Amino acid sequence: MAGDLVIVNGAVHTVDPAVPRARAVAIVGGRIAGVGDDAEMRALVAPGATVIDAGGASVLPGFVDAHNHVRLGSNPGAVQLAGATTLSEICARIDAFADAHPDTAWVEGEGWNYTAISGGSPTASMLEGVGRGKALFLFSYDVHTVWLNRAAMARLDITGEQVHLPWGTVELDAAGAPTGYIHDFAVLGISEEGQRALEPHIPGYAPDAQYERTLQSLDMATAFGITTIVEPQNGLDDIALFVRARDEGTLRSRLIAAMLCLPGTSAQRLDALEEAKRTYADDRFRVGPIKLYIDDVIEPHTAAMLAPYANAATSGDTFWPPEEFAAFLRELERRGFQAFTHATGDRGIRTVLDAVEGCRRATGPADVRHQIVHVECVHPDDVARFGALGVVACMQPRHCAPDIVAEWRENVGAARERYAWPFRSIAAAGGTLAFSSDWNVAQMDPMVWLYTAVTRADLEGNGAWNLEETVDLATAVRAATLGSAYANFVEDRRGSLTPGKDADVIVLSRDLFAEGDPRAILETRVTHTVVDGEVVHRTAD
Repeated sequence: MAGDLVIVNGAVHTVDPAVPRARAVAIVGGRIAGVGDDAEMRALVAPGATVIDAGGASVLPGFVDAHNHVRLGSNPGAVQLAGATTLSEICARIDAFADAHPDTAWVEGEGWNYTAISGGSPTASMLEGVGRGKALFLFSYDVHTVWLNRAAMARLDITGEQVHLPWGTVELDAAGAPTGYIHDFAVLGISEEGQRALEPHIPGYAPDAQYERTLQSLDMATAFGITTIVEPQNGLDDIALFVRARDEGTLRSRLIAAMLCLPGTSAQRLDALEEAKRTYADDRFRVGPIKLYIDDVIEPHTAAMLAPYANAATSGDTFWPPEEFAAFLRELERRGFQAFTHATGDRGIRTVLDAVEGCRRATGPADVRHQIVHVECVHPDDVARFGALGVVACMQPRHCAPDIVAEWRENVGAARERYAWPFRSIAAAGGTLAFSSDWNVAQMDPMVWLYTAVTRADLEGNGAWNLEETVDLATAVRAATLGSAYANFVEDRRGSLTPGKDADVIVLSRDLFAEGDPRAILETRVTHTVVDGEVVHRTAD
């Protein structure tokens, strides 16, 4: 913890209705001592206190990123496929990467978009002759599917005889042969069993490689003003990475780790997770919530929908039978766990809401703050249930940007678009919004979340859609600070600039609320990040 600090000459947006605006913030002993005018706040700190002159720019609570895969991050050893709009461009990038890395047996790739592949799912045959004979292991942008070439399938012994792998589900063609397309990776491949199965084969899964990606992501987080990170999907094996970062002093933001449970989770497994929750429970690193999946994603038609997709004769399915899911949620509550449940389709979302409602009928009111994560396609009858049941909508605004959702919209169909990512409707009905990045599926920068929530446009300001679900900037900032803090039971310590709370504060490069053009949000940077009263990031003067 650093000494006294005062931030003066700022446009302080406190996210505290008691004192919504101020000019200065005083910090003493790692806590916010006061907010007010410059002279008042200077008087609260000791002589010789550090002074930050905000220059009229915004001063905000630190961002609380409620869903950030900081452990996986972006692999610097992978070919980056984001932005490639055609198969030929994807192949060209892979070839260039293979030429630049002649000694590697594998090429890992990140970020290919479903819209770049015309005519259905990607296949190994599309990669024939690509990659200079190397094995190709290519993640989709949402990390829910993996695309392999024949060399990779041979190395991983994928023959079609075993469809359900520890790290994904193999798609087969009409003849029963594997196509090279693997579903359910985000569900299974990031589990302990999935990681152990892949680690001997895929270089990026080695513990040291994961730790390096973790450090890279942690540095990005502090530079973006993220003072609390919620890492949403981990196993017991992964805790060591965060403990190492904490002990080595590289965990400068606070971190909450959610632990993955799949269907069939045993009582012994839950016992072990309870022990981890008791062991790791301080303000810097905490283990606790449980991550669940009720469905997959809409782009490959694997999210659970109430009616068939607009362009496919399927409505997807849930990973858990609804009754089994509801019973497991009741058991989690009995053990004192909060649940984060991935749900994107309207049937998946309804299944989770029904399970929470069943818990309330069985045990009565409870402040458990279960989260539904993503909340992409909501039936209008379910919008108000978030507030009524106390279920938090953990949402990632960038996911609804028009440059990303073309295939999503085609699959869902126009009739279901009105309540796509319904930020405004959920908030208006009394629900809590908790904004987040979903790094590295989308950009980590909170300015991207704020801008997209306000505009529903792409990063050039084009293609805005479903404007009924935009929110104003104050609502977006609250969702990225106090909303996410509340979602994770830390609103009494973080999320607003309130005297007595933790001194997690950021200074921006301009006054966000003085700008008329939302595109100015994207040009805004964090100049100072303060965690526990210590400046952990500052831009060069």
